[in-house]
Amino acid sequence: MVKITRVLHIVTTMNRGGLETMLMNYYRYIDHTKVQFDFLVHRDFESDYDKEILSLGGKIYHLPRLNPLSMDYRKQLDKFFKEHQEYEIIHVHQDCLSSIALKYAKKNDIPIRIAHAHNTGQDKNIKYLVKSFYMRSISKYATHLFACGIEAGDWMFRGSDYTVLNNAIDIKKFIYNENIRDEIRNRFNIAKNEIVIGHVGRFNSQKNHEFLINIFNEIHKLVSNSKLMLVGTGNLQNLIKEKVKELGLEDNVLFLGNRSDVNELMQAMDIFVFPSHYEGLPVTLIEAQASGLPIIKSNSISEQCVITPNVYSLSLSDNVQKWSQKILETYKDYQRNDTSSYIKDAGFDIERNAKWLQNLYLGEVKKL
Repeated sequence: MVKITRVLHIVTTMNRGGLETMLMNYYRYIDHTKVQFDFLVHRDFESDYDKEILSLGGKIYHLPRLNPLSMDYRKQLDKFFKEHQEYEIIHVHQDCLSSIALKYAKKNDIPIRIAHAHNTGQDKNIKYLVKSFYMRSISKYATHLFACGIEAGDWMFRGSDYTVLNNAIDIKKFIYNENIRDEIRNRFNIAKNEIVIGHVGRFNSQKNHEFLINIFNEIHKLVSNSKLMLVGTGNLQNLIKEKVKELGLEDNVLFLGNRSDVNELMQAMDIFVFPSHYEGLPVTLIEAQASGLPIIKSNSISEQCVITPNVYSLSLSDNVQKWSQKILETYKDYQRNDTSSYIKDAGFDIERNAKWLQNLYLGEVKKL
């Protein structure tokens, strides 16, 4: 009987965020007779992907919310690794605080310890001082360093060598399809002549929804037959809903929550706007490009994510008038088509990337 290598991924939750979606893309395409993914999460509720993880043969373990200053948390983490000596590989996705799990995994003789960078920054607050302290020791405890892109790796690993693992996607699911577009727009009562501006992302300060609403407000003054489609949830969602109400845009902004059909929703959009303060290499921008959408993004997002000729960058210091003008100009001049070959040629095809990751896991275990 062939031994199955079980890899423990350490995350916050497995809700529908960027890194979680990336992990599930890889999980679906590895050979489960050779490699299995298990998950150590830091919330006690059921997450969006939990049922699918269990259906694929994965296990889910729970620890309390990560608090780097809590001795109780560290004791529970240490106890977990002592009780789960079956893992030869851990793969940590906790950004700056990854060193804590890596340290206790090393203490308990887990031989292969991977840290994975998914961002190029953090909100600058008191927590950042603590996070930046722990970030410095990641390379000390990790055996392998992965990053979603060069800027993320340079930021988090500070000069240590790392490997870029692309935020790969199932390209064929996103290829532009006119029939799906019509079906989704009919479902949400969107007329054929209405402009739909799209965004996918958590409602947190990083994603800059407040600025996005200001941009849309300006667009709606100029073009009344316009809608904004927002996919995601988060702690700032109610504040954004209040802002939309104050501006009288309730009938024109769609709050769609967390969705499993993002690939289909993107067919209904006309242009994708992404004004984040910082990002690693966002999987949603790869998906949007694969669906043939033109994109207006902030220039604080890495140019590495630019794969098709239809991506334009603006500064967050530019006013909403400049953003709205660029969005409307781009929409007016754009002819949508199949852009899947760009995504494949750039190395973001999930089948090829999942095979590479699987071979890396198995190759490292074989060396032990």
